Amino acid sequence: MALLRGINVGGKNIVPMKDLAAIFGEAGATGVQTYIQSGNVVFSATDEIVNDVPGRVSKELSARFGLSVPVVMRTAQELRYVAVNNPFLQADTDQKALHVAFLASLPGPSAVEALNPDRSPPDEFSVHGREIYLRCPNGLARTRLTNAYFDSALGTTSTVRNWRTVHKLLELAGGDTRPAA
Repeated sequence: MALLRGINVGGKNIVPMKDLAAIFGEAGATGVQTYIQSGNVVFSATDEIVNDVPGRVSKELSARFGLSVPVVMRTAQELRYVAVNNPFLQADTDQKALHVAFLASLPGPSAVEALNPDRSPPDEFSVHGREIYLRCPNGLARTRLTNAYFDSALGTTSTVRNWRTVHKLLELAGGDTRPAA
């Protein structure tokens, strides 16, 4: 699946989902489904095509819409791992406060260690591989744990999805969000 950053957010970077799905189809993806208007695309493709999708999609979005849009990729298996391993997911947790920042590349250990855990109280984050789990009790709009902060500090590109979207994307990809037995 592809997670595009900054599509149709705040009335900017407008890309109709029908056009986005067509771009993925032209890149060789099959079974293309979009979810909501913010650049979530579930699809099937061979390994060879999957490796080319981010570049081809970014190039086409630039050509058609004049947009520079990062494309972060995850498999259904990777997304399932994210869904069942959230360190903030407990029985009393308000799931509306949970988000995941998906990173385009694995950050270095020293960059992760340099992140400021007190940057935005009462918000919390936990870096696990190419994901940053976020708990933002006052909402994502009020946190200082932003894409810009993580991108700059970790030297990569991030795109954030709320917990409900993570689960919906996994459902669309045919995945199970229950912990493994």
